[in-house]
Amino acid sequence: MSVNQTSQHKPETSNAITIGFGLSYAITSVFSALLVVLKESNEEVHSVLAAITGHHWVTHGLLDIIVFLVLGFVFYRVCDCSRMKVTSVITFVVGSTVLSSLIIAGYFI
Repeated sequence: MSVNQTSQHKPETSNAITIGFGLSYAITSVFSALLVVLKESNEEVHSVLAAITGHHWVTHGLLDIIVFLVLGFVFYRVCDCSRMKVTSVITFVVGSTVLSSLIIAGYFI
């Protein structure tokens, strides 16, 4: 494989990884915000999460990491991310971050 072929292939792989994990972040961010609301409004969920690791925030963080990694690898491996623009992923990332902030703030206000 020549140098040109290698350098042409690498950006596609980087983009697929970036796009897959960018989409994963967007979904995980909203998942995390909804989990905050759920455990704050439901004592049973709060207690179950606390019982799993000893503290509800530790379990919450572990769930976030698991969701992020699983979705990231699924999107990277399964979806055809080559057609998606990086700017679209940036829009999803920013939008999900804003939405997640609004979900949490809206619940506590």
